[in-house]
Amino acid sequence: MLIVTSIIAAVLTIIFVRLSFAVIGLRRKNKVGLGSGGHEDLERAIRAQGNFAEYVPFGIILIACLEVNGAPWWLVAIPGITLIAGRLIHAKGIQVPPPDFSKRVLGMKLTFVTLITLAVLNVMWTLYTLLG
Repeated sequence: MLIVTSIIAAVLTIIFVRLSFAVIGLRRKNKVGLGSGGHEDLERAIRAQGNFAEYVPFGIILIACLEVNGAPWWLVAIPGITLIAGRLIHAKGIQVPPPDFSKRVLGMKLTFVTLITLAVLNVMWTLYTLLG
């Protein structure tokens, strides 16, 4: 059973829906059906949603693999929490106009470190399970 993955995926889904509603709201406000129509706020919202959609699936898959292969709950939960934090920080940071990219950069660092850690954990846990 994927209990930890289910909770993490549910939280990430709620964040994604919120980002999607932000895009929809700005499309209605700016009367734009496709693209950003040159509206910077809409472009930022679109990229926040798109960036989230690009990275989160890999994290959820790796988290699920780790859990289904019998890793302890905490080894699944910690990267899940850091993925959530990274995605929230990035989404907030991308809404801030340049030149201050600090939150955006921090969010991406957390996301990349989490994805790399999950990849390594999956390989190590699989080897431990097979050889142990």
